[in-house]
Amino acid sequence: MTDDIAIRPITDDDVESVVVLWEACGLTRPWNDPRDDIARARGSLEAVILVAERDGEVVGTVMVGHDGHRAWMYYVAVAPALQGTGLGRQLVKAAEVWAAATGMQKMHLLIRPENGKVRGFYESIGYAEQPRVMMAKWLDGRPLDP
Repeated sequence: MTDDIAIRPITDDDVESVVVLWEACGLTRPWNDPRDDIARARGSLEAVILVAERDGEVVGTVMVGHDGHRAWMYYVAVAPALQGTGLGRQLVKAAEVWAAATGMQKMHLLIRPENGKVRGFYESIGYAEQPRVMMAKWLDGRPLDP
């Protein structure tokens, strides 16, 4: 049950717990420093990181931001022991509410192709694949990672 969980913006005291959670959920990659991602989001007026807290412990997160046209959702994480309890749905809903309050009408997210479990989760709450080609480029000139 998730009735005893509060969802609120991240604080300085949460950062290390958030990184540990993201690592436990397999969300980090060697080429992306999660602390840098947290700092950039916290320094933006167009983004927020929400944490789910239970008994003083960070047990979930969602990062949501917008580019002035669309909202984007990242780092949706639920502590492994709480997966399947509805907390992920609560976090996504909180992100959607935040995005709508900023005037955004559409939410986007990216899923790695091999992550079928996560794809199933998003499909179960109304998200669907839209055929698009995503292209990327590292601005420092390094080659793209898989």
